Amino acid sequence: MLETDSKSLRSVNGSRRNSGSSLVSSSSASSNLSHLEEDSWILWGRIVNEWEDVRKKKEKQVKELVRKGIPHHFRAIVWQLLCSAQSMPIKDQYSELLKMTSPCEKLIRRDIARTYPEHNFFKEKDSLGQEVLFNVMKAYSLVDREVGYCQGSAFIVGLLLMQMPEEEAFCVFVKLMQDYRLRELFKPSMAELGLCMYQFECMIQEHLPELFVHFQSQSFHTSMYASSWFLTVFLTTFPLPIATRIFDIFMSEGLEIVFRIGLALLQMNQAELMQLDMEGMLQHFQKVIPHQFDGGPDKLIQAAYQVKYNSKKMKKLEKEYTTIKTKEMEEQVEIKRLRTENRLLKQRIETLEKESASLADRLIQGQVTRAQEAEENYLIKRELATIKQQSDEASAKLEQAENTIRKLQHQQQWRNNSFPDENNIARLQEELIAVKLREAEAVMGLKELRQQVRDLEEHWQRHLARTTGRWKDPPKKNAMIELQDELMTIRLREAETQAEIKEIKQRMMEMETQNQINSNHLRRAEQEVVSLQEKVQYLSAQNKGLLTQLSEAKRRQAEIECKNKEEVMAVRLREADSIAAVAELQQHIAELEIQPMFSFVGAIYPEVKLLNHVVLPRSSIGKESAHNAGDPGSTPGSGRSPGEGDGNPLQHSCLEYPMDRIAWWAIVSGKESTCSEGDLGSIPGLGRSPREGKVYPLQYSLENLMGSQRIGHG
Repeated sequence: MLETDSKSLRSVNGSRRNSGSSLVSSSSASSNLSHLEEDSWILWGRIVNEWEDVRKKKEKQVKELVRKGIPHHFRAIVWQLLCSAQSMPIKDQYSELLKMTSPCEKLIRRDIARTYPEHNFFKEKDSLGQEVLFNVMKAYSLVDREVGYCQGSAFIVGLLLMQMPEEEAFCVFVKLMQDYRLRELFKPSMAELGLCMYQFECMIQEHLPELFVHFQSQSFHTSMYASSWFLTVFLTTFPLPIATRIFDIFMSEGLEIVFRIGLALLQMNQAELMQLDMEGMLQHFQKVIPHQFDGGPDKLIQAAYQVKYNSKKMKKLEKEYTTIKTKEMEEQVEIKRLRTENRLLKQRIETLEKESASLADRLIQGQVTRAQEAEENYLIKRELATIKQQSDEASAKLEQAENTIRKLQHQQQWRNNSFPDENNIARLQEELIAVKLREAEAVMGLKELRQQVRDLEEHWQRHLARTTGRWKDPPKKNAMIELQDELMTIRLREAETQAEIKEIKQRMMEMETQNQINSNHLRRAEQEVVSLQEKVQYLSAQNKGLLTQLSEAKRRQAEIECKNKEEVMAVRLREADSIAAVAELQQHIAELEIQPMFSFVGAIYPEVKLLNHVVLPRSSIGKESAHNAGDPGSTPGSGRSPGEGDGNPLQHSCLEYPMDRIAWWAIVSGKESTCSEGDLGSIPGLGRSPREGKVYPLQYSLENLMGSQRIGHG
């Protein structure tokens, strides 16, 4: 029955196409259209009523009918039947989900106003369309928390809500996300979208190679125009009638229709796109393509099913993409690991730099500490020397005081032995009184003598005054005056003698008084001796403490010197390692510099392989290898025989050393150069002999060298 109905439907369509090309009346065309609609309604009614049998037995015919379009009134139920969403248990949970709170509510509210802004059902704020759209998107974000909410999915839900109630739209959307690869497309990673872009780009490369090359030359990536095709199934590209027809086929056949439609669009617009740059192509995709099929999508769908779509090849591309992504992930993991290692190495370098700075600071601090300790040692030595000097002086004073004490004790003992104690005390008292009396008498006598001296001086002055005119007086008078002068002189001598006697007596009293004072001094000296002995003991203890401190300071100084030596040795070892690493790197750089130069020279002059092959005869290479730059056996004391090599293929050529490379370029290019004794002086015919001290210009061309080679062979 379904085959008969479909054949009748195709015959009616054929008659409609024939009637469009023939001259028939408008009334007959209207009757044919109404008849077609009636047949389509009857056919789809039977399909819906007998869906299970039809789906199993006539699946191909159903797909053909879907490609021609599902009637509007049957679209809701047919979509549910196509995706098997008519009896889903999640439908009963919808009301409960609406009572819950979703973390994506703000994002959903923000994007609702952007969904079908020109459609009457959604354009008004807080309208019924926006409310039910919010409910469905919120419910799904609670069901699938991994996906949550993604931009673009609201257009699919909005199209479903235009055809069916919100509960049924929710069930259909859940089924689409689960069975039509939409969930993988809308995941945060969007891995499925990358796969679709890769597959679509490979299809373009296969079917439209010229357009693919043009896209590549303009850096026009597939995701710039095709990502919305896969995410919204052309709902944001074409007007709703055309997009709905494409969505009918999507419900029946899946994402395959997106690949077909996309490639058909590129085929139909290839000529225009080839003439545009990237900006013009973007404008073409946004403004021209959406309105190319306003008359109906039949032409586009027909072109889409003329595109060759190979499912096996798509599976193969999927495996290739998975392999590429796996490699990229491995590379990313490796890059991440290398970045982590780099970061750790940087941290290690920073730590080592900090440690190096710390070691340098410690070294400087150690040097400063050593200088301070040296200064402290010097001060301690000076103080110790001063203390030793004071100790020696104190010892000398102590010895002198002990000698004085012994003398005084001996004198005291002699005095004590000479006089009894009581008698001695009484005698001393009497002697003290007598001394005081004699002192008083001496003071009185001294006063008298002084008075006499003054009188005599006055008398002498008078005498001098009288004797001024004695030479005028007669001789008798002069003799008498002389006698008076002698008498005066005798009296003066007598007065002087008495004064001396009194002075002697005074000195005796002073000596006795001094003796008494010395006794007192002796007692005080004994007390000082005791205090000096105590001081000596204190100084000895202090000296011992200073010696202990000195030994401790020497020990600390020795420890610090040992630590400093260890730190200096560690720093020198690190410096030696660094120098060795730098030397290895420089050697490696020199080797790398030599290789391309040697390859370049070999490429330009194939006959010129090595300098010794050109300059030296073949028979003299082994004999005169002592002249080669790479053979240290030619140098006396090098420890190797002339015939030994070091494993370097350039050991017998001048290319092994930088200065020899300069000579090599001078020889090959025929330019003048100079060569020092360590470069080419040992090569016969190129400069000078090893024993000569002169330097010759190098003026040999390649012909001269080849001539010398021929001479060597001869």
